[in-house]
Amino acid sequence: MSDIHPTAIVEKAAKIGKDVSIGPYSIVGPDVELGDGVELLSHAVVCGHTTVGPNTRIFPFSSIGHQPQDLKYKGEASRLIIGANNVIREHVTMNPGTEGGGMTTRIGDNCLFMIGAHVAHDCQIGDNVILVNSATLAGHVSIEEWAIIGGLSAVHQFVRIGKHAMIGGKTGVAEDVIPYGSVIGNRARLSGLNIVGLKRRDFSREDIHNLRKAYRLIFAEEGTLAERIQDVAELFPDTEPVRDIIDFITADSSRSICQPKLKDAA
Repeated sequence: MSDIHPTAIVEKAAKIGKDVSIGPYSIVGPDVELGDGVELLSHAVVCGHTTVGPNTRIFPFSSIGHQPQDLKYKGEASRLIIGANNVIREHVTMNPGTEGGGMTTRIGDNCLFMIGAHVAHDCQIGDNVILVNSATLAGHVSIEEWAIIGGLSAVHQFVRIGKHAMIGGKTGVAEDVIPYGSVIGNRARLSGLNIVGLKRRDFSREDIHNLRKAYRLIFAEEGTLAERIQDVAELFPDTEPVRDIIDFITADSSRSICQPKLKDAA
C-alpha cells in the first residue's frame, strides 16, 4: 500500500508503485511513473513524461519534469528518466529532453543532487554522480559515473565530464574534462588527477602510478596531442584507467579537451 497525504494531488492516470510515500501538497502529473518505494517528502512537483526509479527520495520544493528552458522546444512528448536510489534535495530542477537532443534526459542510479542543483534538457548522467549545492548543467551535458560537480559550478552545453572526475566549486566548465581529472578555476583548467577520489574508491597503487605517468605524457609540451596519445596507448596497452582517458579524448565531441594551465600564463 502507498501512503498519499490527503493534501497531495495525484492524477488518476499516474502510475504509482508499491510502498510509495507522497507527502503534503505534492503534485504528481498524469504521465508520471513512480517506482516502488519512491518518497516525495512534501511540496514536490513531478510532472511531464517522467519516470522515477525505485527508492528515490525527492525533497520539498523540487521541480521535476517541467518543460525544458529551450526556445526550440515545441511541446514534444520528451522524457525524463530517473534511476533508482537517488536523493534529490530541496529546490532541485530537472527537465526532460528535446527533439534536438534525442528526446530523453537520463539520470543513473545512486546519485545525489544537493540543494538547488539544475539538470537541463538532454543531459545524460551516469551512476553515483554528485551535484553539490547549486551546481548547474546546461543542455546536452554528459557526466560519467562517480564524477563530482562542485558547488556553484556551471557546465557549458555539450560538455562531457569523464568518470571519477572532480569539478571544483565555483568553476565554469566550457571544455571536456578527462576521466579521473580534477579541474578548478573561474574558467576550468586541469589541475591534475583526482587522486583523493581514486584512493577512496580503492584503485590500486599500480593503476594510480600508471595514471600519473600517462597524465604527464599526454599533457607534455613536446609533440602533438595525437602523437602523445599514441605513445601512451603503446606504453599502457593493458591499463584500463589509462585506456578510459585515451578513449575519452579520441571520441567525437563538439568541445575541446580541458588542458592544464600553461606555465608562462598569467
